[in-house]
Amino acid sequence: MTELATEVEASQQPKEERIVRDARYYEIKREIEEHLYDEAAMLDERRFREWLDTLAEDLVYFMPMTYNVKFGDHERRERTRIEKDMSWFNEGKWTLTKRAEQILTGVHWAEEPLSRLCRLVSNVQVTAIRDNEQGEQEVSVSSRFITYQNRCEYEEYYFAGSRHDVLRRVGDSWKLVRREIHLGQTVLLAKNLTIFF
Repeated sequence: MTELATEVEASQQPKEERIVRDARYYEIKREIEEHLYDEAAMLDERRFREWLDTLAEDLVYFMPMTYNVKFGDHERRERTRIEKDMSWFNEGKWTLTKRAEQILTGVHWAEEPLSRLCRLVSNVQVTAIRDNEQGEQEVSVSSRFITYQNRCEYEEYYFAGSRHDVLRRVGDSWKLVRREIHLGQTVLLAKNLTIFF
């Protein structure tokens, strides 16, 4: 297939419709924003067990690596692919639970003494609202974050990026089903990645 034919075929693909920003949208957005702010507070305050309860059992938690690539190759090659390439994180709830439990033992070389963290979450947008195969409501959400980390006396790190989440309504609350974290760094500037995003 020629390059032109490929471009024509791509242009004929149905584009994802923009979500209607009606009263329902803003009510769900408000709930999601509050959920994300509560999550940031739980993590800043080291309430890890409480945070783990907000994660779905089938969670996918993924942070790809980012590369500097030639102009025009960004969509295909700027970030590594889940299950195909190396990544900073490719975890589920079980792994996150074990990481949190390790920190809570107090015997963790990278978190003794514990880091002091401050998370800011902004630019929250609901990008899709749908029912899954079990009839449960799920929403796709994009957001931006800045996380400040201070360790010991003089170690300071800033992490800035975007998150692409899927959350599922369970009763009166939301559970995180999928999180993809995009950091702007191609080289990790911190000494370790023990924090949760």
